[in-house]
Amino acid sequence: MSEYNLGFISDEDIFEHVLDTVKKYRISPSSVNLKKFNKNLIDPIKLTFDSKVYSQDLTDIVENEILRQIDKTNNNHIGYFHQNIFKYFGNGWIVPQRGYDLENENENFFVELKNKHNTMNSSSSQKTYIKMQDSILRNDKAICMLVEVIAKKSQNITWRISLNGEPFANNRIRRVSIDKFYELVSGDKHAFKKLCEKLPQIISDAVSSLDELVAQNSVMEELNAISPNLLKSLYLLSFQKYEGFNEFKVEQ
Repeated sequence: MSEYNLGFISDEDIFEHVLDTVKKYRISPSSVNLKKFNKNLIDPIKLTFDSKVYSQDLTDIVENEILRQIDKTNNNHIGYFHQNIFKYFGNGWIVPQRGYDLENENENFFVELKNKHNTMNSSSSQKTYIKMQDSILRNDKAICMLVEVIAKKSQNITWRISLNGEPFANNRIRRVSIDKFYELVSGDKHAFKKLCEKLPQIISDAVSSLDELVAQNSVMEELNAISPNLLKSLYLLSFQKYEGFNEFKVEQ
């Protein structure tokens, strides 16, 4: 095993955690079939607009949609990486089954972790803030934090928010960038920077330790089985039980 010398996490632990993430990452595209492709119901009308307006071949549009779905799943795996790395830091940090994303009952820290500063809309932001308000009311030592991996800037500040038009701020409800959170957890001001520097090497080591991935994508084959006309297949995939679609004839 390579030596990463991060200091705040052992070589073995960071390698195993990255390896776990890589395994999840690799599963996503390894077997894409029509059932998975249409899990959330494909919108053939949007795909038609995409193809016609951007003058793109429909096959390319479908392939791009497959990649978009894979990317959405992979974003969840990156969330797993960011959240679960802290269970290796010790000192009371855990990833609970429910409640907050991260907790440290010894230090009375309760954390919601988001990948980007603009991930939450106004409604979800208010819901999260109210949850934190409830926590600090129930525990007079609690400090709640919204930790953002990609924040606008390095910060550990009071989270200020408007609830029903009324401004709220409490010093025990914080908005924290990931670098400042790593510093809080590890005591190392540059811990997150050090991780980012070593991460490409660790990922390469993890990937090299696995067998080569053979991707299996049967979406186009299964669509062709519905109809040789790809556009017709997409419409029948979503609308085959609608009135009249048993005699559907698409004009391209």
